[in-house]
Amino acid sequence: MKWSRVARRVALLWCASSVVGLAAAADRPIGPPERSVAEWLVRLQQATNMQSYAGTFVVSSASGALSSSRIWHVCDGEVQLERVDALTGTPRTTLRRNEAVMTFLPQSRTVRTEQRDAMGVFPNLLAPGKDFSTADYYAARQVGQGRVAGFDADIVLLSPRDGKRFGYRIWSEQRTGLVVKTQTLDAGGRVLEQAAFSELLLDVPAQAGQLQQMMAATDGYRVEKSEHVRTSAEAEGWRLKAEVPGFRPQQMYRRRAPNAVTMVQWIFSDGLATVSLFLEPFDGQRHGAEGMAAMGATHTLLRRVPAATGDWWLTAVGEVPVQTLQVFAQNLERRNP
Repeated sequence: MKWSRVARRVALLWCASSVVGLAAAADRPIGPPERSVAEWLVRLQQATNMQSYAGTFVVSSASGALSSSRIWHVCDGEVQLERVDALTGTPRTTLRRNEAVMTFLPQSRTVRTEQRDAMGVFPNLLAPGKDFSTADYYAARQVGQGRVAGFDADIVLLSPRDGKRFGYRIWSEQRTGLVVKTQTLDAGGRVLEQAAFSELLLDVPAQAGQLQQMMAATDGYRVEKSEHVRTSAEAEGWRLKAEVPGFRPQQMYRRRAPNAVTMVQWIFSDGLATVSLFLEPFDGQRHGAEGMAAMGATHTLLRRVPAATGDWWLTAVGEVPVQTLQVFAQNLERRNP
C-alpha cells in the first residue's frame, strides 16, 4: 500500500513552476538573502531537479525508529533517475526513472513494478500542481546557518499558520539550494521526525545508462506488476462535504491490495503535507477496532464509514496532526457512483 519509509522520502519531483504564483507577502527571513516563502520553495525544488548527487542519509523519529539508505540521483536532460539501497531492515533496492518505479527484493527474488506520481518530501518538499496557496498556510524565514555532511547550509523555518499541519526546519546547501536535512515539528516545536544526509557528494559523474540497465536486469526475478488505474471521486462515489483548509485533491487510484481486495486511494496535498485516504468495503473478519496510531510525523486513523448500500473501511494516513485526519474522516461521505 505504500513504499518503504526512506524511499518515500526521496521520491522525485519535477514541477518547479508549481509555486511561482504563490503570494509573496509571507514573513521575510532575517538577514540576506531575503526570500519569500514562494522564493524559498522554488529554490529548494529547483535544486533537487538540477543536481546529480550520491549520499547516505538517515531517517529517525522521536519514537526511536531509525532507517538509513544509500541514494544515487542522476539528471539526464529531462529524465530523472534514482537508486535507493536500504541499509537497514529487509534488503531492497528501489530504482526510479521518472514515474516508473521498480523495487528489487533479493531474498524473495521478486521485483515489484509500478507507476508513481511524484509526491515526495525529502529531499524534495513540494507536491506537483499549480493550484496551491502554500503561502496562505505557511510562513518562511531564515533562522541561521549550519553544516550538514560537511556542507554549509542556510536554515529555513516553515511555520504553519494554523493547527492543521506541521512545521518544517530545513537545511538548504548554500551553493546549490539542495535540501540536506529536514525536521518535522509539532505545534510546540518538538522534532517528530528528522531526515539528513550523513555523507554527500555533489555533482557526481552521471551514470544514467548504468541505472537504466539495472532496471532491465530482471532475469531470475518474479515480476509483480502493481495493478492501479486512475479514477475519480465522482466515479467511485465519494466526496468531502467540506474542504479541509489548504488541502486540494490531487489524484485518486483504484488498486488491488495484496489480499486481492480492491481499494481506492484518494490523495490530498497542501503543497507540502500529503494525506492519503484508503477506502475498501468493510469486512468484519479482517478489520479490527477503530483507532489511531503514530510513528514519527506519520499518523494513521482507522474508521468504519457507514453507507446505505454497505459500510466501508477508511485508513487515513498523512504527515499531519491526527486532528487533520479526523476532519477528513468527518467530512467523508459516500454517494451512489
